[in-house]
Amino acid sequence: MSALTSVDVVAESAFLDGFETNAVSRTGRVIYVGVPFGNTELLTLGGMRALGEADVVVLDNPSLASLLDLPELALPEHRVMTLDDHDATEARAALVDREASLGRTVVRLVACDPMTSPMVGHEAHLVAAMGTSIDIVPAVSALTSVPTFVGLDLAEDAPTYHFFTPGEVLPAAGSLVLGAKVAYLPALGEAALEAGRPATAGAVVTFGLGTSRQHTRQVRIKDLMTRALTQGRVPDAPAMVVLGQLSDRDEVLNTYESKPLFGWQVLVPRTAKATDEIDRHLRRHGASSYAVPTITVELPRNPLAMDKAIHGLVDGRYRWIVFTSGNAVRAVLEKLEEYGLDARAFSGLHIAAMSSLTAGVLSEWGILADLVPQTETSAGLIAEFPAFEHDFDVINRVFVPRADVSLDTMIDGLARLGWEAEEVTAYRAVRAAPPPVETRDAIKTGLFDAVIFTSSSTVRNLVGIAGKPPRQTIIAAIGPATAATCEEQGLHVDVMAPEPEPLALVDALAQFARERRADLAAHGRTVCRPSESRRRRSS
Repeated sequence: MSALTSVDVVAESAFLDGFETNAVSRTGRVIYVGVPFGNTELLTLGGMRALGEADVVVLDNPSLASLLDLPELALPEHRVMTLDDHDATEARAALVDREASLGRTVVRLVACDPMTSPMVGHEAHLVAAMGTSIDIVPAVSALTSVPTFVGLDLAEDAPTYHFFTPGEVLPAAGSLVLGAKVAYLPALGEAALEAGRPATAGAVVTFGLGTSRQHTRQVRIKDLMTRALTQGRVPDAPAMVVLGQLSDRDEVLNTYESKPLFGWQVLVPRTAKATDEIDRHLRRHGASSYAVPTITVELPRNPLAMDKAIHGLVDGRYRWIVFTSGNAVRAVLEKLEEYGLDARAFSGLHIAAMSSLTAGVLSEWGILADLVPQTETSAGLIAEFPAFEHDFDVINRVFVPRADVSLDTMIDGLARLGWEAEEVTAYRAVRAAPPPVETRDAIKTGLFDAVIFTSSSTVRNLVGIAGKPPRQTIIAAIGPATAATCEEQGLHVDVMAPEPEPLALVDALAQFARERRADLAAHGRTVCRPSESRRRRSS
């Protein structure tokens, strides 16, 4: 933490006047947790544990709120407060201290390594001086993480790390990793030349380090003083510069920006209770996902049929139960819970799941499916479903909980196999409310790089509530039926999964992005994201 000036000390003394600074009776505390670069993907295990203890979470800025939605955090009940950018440090300290004084654990999320910010350090000093216990959870340091994010091999040359300000004298030799404001880059270039470094010597400049917008350029020292390098960038934004031997990037180690979907914003239309499996897989390939609920799940209008089916399930009325979706699984299990029952009610039943995704929802409740077809369609299920054997099976009834849409292909197929299927409406799939205006505008103007459609209903509902994405947005469909619906809605399908499975669809999109990048480079064109293509053509 930076040393306090005499002015700081005077202001601090006035601010603390009236507080009992040596109080020991307080039971609350404040935990400062760093979120490096504001990138929630880089939160440490210590930071996650701190959030797990939070009664109140105080955010530096609204962008950090997305962190609190990550399913892997499993956060307890808590209140969220967001600080105003114009709040004085004293006001921020008073706010978190007030919450802690009520016996609460306050997690103060900051978009950097906490003690690298003089403002955060000063705030923590004030809070501690009021008698409140503080803890500090460090984050990844911007400077020392440059080699990892950019792809530099330190085996041959250990660099010196330094934050640069104009007027400083740089060493004439050796590798340097420098942090500077974008506005300081010309001064940094002049300082390197004045130190005796050649104007044509290499330099690596990285903007947006550690974020989904990271962009690294290999230039020469003299290029640091040109307007073209910084055009369109915020002068106060941070930039990282590497000088010396390390300015040659190791492409093998460049694992961050080289991800196939790096920087892509992918829209995922989905039901409100869909799993986060697609989101996690997109992040693995470097993309950021944005979920738009297109379907909400509601109770059936007449619950009596479902009540009767549950009684029949417990009484041994059925030989099989066929789950066609995760929503059907949840509907049945929630109904069992209403009666004080659990998964043991399935004892003696054979269980089929239409897809591996549905089987995954079952496994979350400790239930293993006896049948998951290789081809995850109604026809695929019927192809693998056993025929009813009169000499072996006493009961020929199959319970099929579903949405309020008949499954004719499955029901007819089960009948041909000798089974009597009982379809029961377990839930209703209702079109969701339109997303916010900003989201609708982003969809229609092509600000998303791709849209992933996992069913025909998500296609129709997204177009109905938000409009159609433009041609440059990449459209990915999970299978032929979904692709056909896309075409009906005037959407050209660019990617289709080799098998109707969500993760296979994400992998297919990643492969498409790899081939697209290679094609652009082979034709000497600028490699850019799909959302940038229209802006580049119009500029």
